[in-house]
Amino acid sequence: ENIILNAFKETSSIVPIRLNNLEMINLTATKLSEGKIIAWFQNASEFGPRALGNRSFLADPRDDNIREVINNKIKKRELFRPFAPSCKIEVKDKYFDINQNSPYMNMVAKVKNNKKEIIPAVTHVDGTARIHTVSRESNELYWMLINRFEEITGVGVLLNTSFNIQEPIVETPEDAINCFLKSQVDMLVIGNYVYSRPD
Repeated sequence: ENIILNAFKETSSIVPIRLNNLEMINLTATKLSEGKIIAWFQNASEFGPRALGNRSFLADPRDDNIREVINNKIKKRELFRPFAPSCKIEVKDKYFDINQNSPYMNMVAKVKNNKKEIIPAVTHVDGTARIHTVSRESNELYWMLINRFEEITGVGVLLNTSFNIQEPIVETPEDAINCFLKSQVDMLVIGNYVYSRPD
């Protein structure tokens, strides 16, 4: 916690609030359901080319326009390039034609026909998605966030893209704060510390 607080003090004038896990999860899921984009930084740094729920920008997959918003605020990349879904493992068969887990976001699956209009922001033009299945055992905090989002919206899926802006994925709290400040993302969550931009 001191590392996170020191990072805020040394890199910016941002003053975050501290919440317990349930408060933080509930606030983040609520903001996501309202169309806000969240910068999410938790636990150990991830290894590899994918963000798997520890270093991610997150958004509501139900809003097809969110892709354009993300590209304007963060990614600055072509609109045809899809964003990936993180899905609660318990509901993967409800949304995707896939007969195994995909914990490393390295599998492409067909989005079920009756779900394409439900999660358009993570459905590619050919009707597929690069799915990331999330179990409570593998990443409890991230699973809890997706679960709370599902309780609010009825959808157990989040749009997940790597926490970076045309640079390597952020690794430290300082990286995360600096990247957030360069973006127009609505809220930053580092551990239990939360900062929300004024509307």
